[in-house]
Amino acid sequence: MNKRRDFLKASGALALTTLFRPSDIFADSLAKKPIGLQLYSVREDMSEDPQGTLRMVSSIGYKSLETANYADGKVYGMEPVFFKNYIQDLGMKLRSAHVGGPRSYDPAKKDEALDWWKKAAADHKIMGAKYLIKPSMPIPTTLKELDVWCEYYNAIGEITKKSGLLFGFHNHAREFESIEGKIMMDHMIAYTDPKLVCFELDVYWAQKGGQDPVEYLEKYAGRFPVLHIKDEEEIGASGTLDFKAIFEAAYKQGMKDYFVEVERYNFEPLESVKQSFDYLNKASYVK
Repeated sequence: MNKRRDFLKASGALALTTLFRPSDIFADSLAKKPIGLQLYSVREDMSEDPQGTLRMVSSIGYKSLETANYADGKVYGMEPVFFKNYIQDLGMKLRSAHVGGPRSYDPAKKDEALDWWKKAAADHKIMGAKYLIKPSMPIPTTLKELDVWCEYYNAIGEITKKSGLLFGFHNHAREFESIEGKIMMDHMIAYTDPKLVCFELDVYWAQKGGQDPVEYLEKYAGRFPVLHIKDEEEIGASGTLDFKAIFEAAYKQGMKDYFVEVERYNFEPLESVKQSFDYLNKASYVK
């Protein structure tokens, strides 16, 4: 049996005392800070045992969640009402969700595409989410193609607004490449309605794309209510991102929520997200 499954089987209160020292969890980790976690960070654990993994995430101290597994009206196989009640019982809440939607977009089939988003918005309203985030997109080759996506995002924003959610887009590095002499991300920010579309700045990918996350936050103040706090592996491990400056700039420009995301690990994923939590929990600049 694989190690991860064994690890998750030990997710009860008694097992937690053996997996993590009580002083680690209860003295260092449980905090009043609303530190959020993108559940993609523990994607294999969530696939094998979503409820057990959520218990572990709660025990680490995370209070806020961002999901990444919406399909067929369910999240991690759970109905919206069940998921909401389950995480509430664990002292957590859903603030954001990564939802892919139709991979491609054909303006001739706009109504069909928007119907998908109507369903997604309704389901995530039930779960209490604030943001509905598209995590990626096909990279256009012309500004005309990119404008079609911007119009589509504005239309999605109209849909989600009716359900009380704010639609957003999450960057990787490629969105900082140039198309016809213009940086794609800059163009998207300029040609989407700020009342309908926000952006979730992934600070790691922004830096990988050649941007200074702090300067970008300052340049487009107000467009980033939510951030991905990310590093090469665990938060703070690489020493290449100035998280103090990033948080200070993010708060100043209006950040409301932030989520740890770990994609590569030096440890088991749950230990990696715990170390990332502890790093932010101990940081005086994190509120």
